[in-house]
Amino acid sequence: MSDPLITPDLVALDLATTDRETATRALVDLLAAAGRVTDAEGFLADVKAREAQMATGMPGQVGLPHARSEHVTVPSLAVGRIAGDGADWGGPDGPATLVFLIAAPAGGDADHLKILAALARRIIRPAFRESLREAPDAASVADIVTREVVVS
Repeated sequence: MSDPLITPDLVALDLATTDRETATRALVDLLAAAGRVTDAEGFLADVKAREAQMATGMPGQVGLPHARSEHVTVPSLAVGRIAGDGADWGGPDGPATLVFLIAAPAGGDADHLKILAALARRIIRPAFRESLREAPDAASVADIVTREVVVS
């Protein structure tokens, strides 16, 4: 993957919502604005279809929506930090306050799985989640993810 997985413009800090769809929409819009998604509505529909199959809430108050889509131009990761009580992603320990939206091209099965696996290995570490929750700005979040989530 030659393009970086995440950049500061793919990070939304302090999203003011308790609604999973609103949070997902905000992250999809960041991907579209960055030119990584060609059709925001089409990609959002793909993410919703994937979410309908199984909740993607993870331990540690994390939401991990993801989808492969013909509307994605390059493997990407958008990160949202939800203010307040978070949004219900069906996680085992309550609403998600951190959301990681993985976007992979339709033919990118290997990329999609590599990103998911690399991210899952980090999400389980409380120090990783806490560093993202305490990061002062979008550049810091992108830097932490770039450093920690190694996709080989």
